[in-house]
Amino acid sequence: MSKFGELVGLNVPVLIDFYTEWNEASVKMHPVLRDVASAIGDKAKVIKIDVDKNTQLAEALRVKGLPTLMIYKKGEMLWRKSGEQNAESIIAILEQYS
Repeated sequence: MSKFGELVGLNVPVLIDFYTEWNEASVKMHPVLRDVASAIGDKAKVIKIDVDKNTQLAEALRVKGLPTLMIYKKGEMLWRKSGEQNAESIIAILEQYS
C-alpha cells in the first residue's frame, strides 16, 4: 500500500490497470495499454496491477469489475472506468491531465 502511494503521487498522470490473467476483457486490454504507453511516452506512466496478487489494494479501492482503469496525479484520483477501453480514448484522457 505504501508503494502504491508513491506511484500515484507523481507529478505526471499515472494510468493504473487493475486486471487478472483469467479475465478475458483484462487480457484484451494488454495490447491496448502497450499502445497507450508507447504513444504517451514520458508524459504519463502506465502501471498494471494484478488483482489476484494485490487483493487488499483492490478491496480498498473497491475494484469490482475488470479491467478497472484509474488515472491519478499528485495522489488524487482524476478518472476511473471499468471495462474495455480503446487506446485513442485513454490517450486523449491522459493528455487532458498532463
